[in-house]
Amino acid sequence: MARTGWNGSRGIGMFGIVRPCTHRLSEGLRTEWMAHLCGLCLALRADHGQFARIVTNYDGLIVSVLTEAQTGAMPAGRRTAGPCPLRAMRTAPVAMGEGARLAAAVSLVLASAKVRDHVADRDGLLARRPVAAAARRVAAGWDRAGARTGAALGFDTALLVDAVDRQTGIETLAGPGTPLLTVTEPTETATAAAFTHTAVLAGKPQNAAPLAEAGRLFGRLAHLLDAVEDREADAASGAWNPLTVTGTSLTEARRLCDDALHGVRLALREVEFTDGQLVHVLLAHELRRSVDRAFGTSSCSHQGLEVPEGSFGPPPGNPYGPTPGSPYGPTPGNPYGPTPGGPAAPPPPRPPRDRRGLIAGCLVWAGLACTCQLCCGSYEDPWSGERREAPCQSCGDCCEACDCCGQCGEGCCCCGDSCGCDC
Repeated sequence: MARTGWNGSRGIGMFGIVRPCTHRLSEGLRTEWMAHLCGLCLALRADHGQFARIVTNYDGLIVSVLTEAQTGAMPAGRRTAGPCPLRAMRTAPVAMGEGARLAAAVSLVLASAKVRDHVADRDGLLARRPVAAAARRVAAGWDRAGARTGAALGFDTALLVDAVDRQTGIETLAGPGTPLLTVTEPTETATAAAFTHTAVLAGKPQNAAPLAEAGRLFGRLAHLLDAVEDREADAASGAWNPLTVTGTSLTEARRLCDDALHGVRLALREVEFTDGQLVHVLLAHELRRSVDRAFGTSSCSHQGLEVPEGSFGPPPGNPYGPTPGSPYGPTPGNPYGPTPGGPAAPPPPRPPRDRRGLIAGCLVWAGLACTCQLCCGSYEDPWSGERREAPCQSCGDCCEACDCCGQCGEGCCCCGDSCGCDC
């Protein structure tokens, strides 16, 4: 009886429902997002050893992002990490501190629950007793480790463990006609507790109530989207799926998801952020794209994007000339055109990229291949450092208009560094 929870029934590893396409993030937001992702990974390693890094996930880093958004980024909250294969063996600033450690504790406890579920379901190799026994020991170790870190931060991970335990009982009793939100309640409770504690760490108790509501609805979305994505596979394998067991249609599931999306945005409006830009992008825009992706209503467009003629650039027929009536057109002896107060200088040459040698590049390429970045992610070319996209990279529509901004470009939080949204 396969179960579905906050991080779903996906395998342990780089999982989660909020997976932003890097083409939709500005350079600054992309750096910040990676800082929190790497910060979670390194917090797991620092407190719990190398093997614990396997539970790094995209949704867990939101806990770190929420904590920092309430306090504001400070120099003491960043450090420079060493080279990593997932960063093409380059250094990068990473988040550190209580937010990253809380994200690590939550990820460990929920990953432990996932392992126990797979053992109970006798999935794959876990059907063998020696493997199942080893998995139980790993899960128990993660429970203890998460509890230690949580206690150091004033967070009782027993709240998460209790929610996971209740999930099993609820699913056992569920059947046709059972309200779907009854099944998602334990997941909602777990995420609400994690979101709420970020207000405690940030020293802003007034944020606890709206963050609890945002966390509850985020947990509902995580549970529902996982059920939608696994629906066909679960039907083929005979695994337990909340939509199938309760007789809930995809139309009703989409309605519940849309209501939860709206609720998350309303709750975030009540939170006092010092810098909530990344939170807004992840929980207002990317979360909606996650829903569209799960229900098959969006597709990736950053590769092979066809741009209508004349959409950008100078008028057709004179690609290098000035627009009619422009006072800044080229003049003899000044091909770049004058500017008010004097002639304009030519644009500065682009600095040369730091290229690796043949052997170093091959080593980085091997690291990227071994970590699946060459086929399933964004990465920097091992030799030139140019940004590359993997052939199977999956994301939402990269250049669609923001539903709350009504625009896409410099003023959009998805594509630029500023946001004029009111959501």
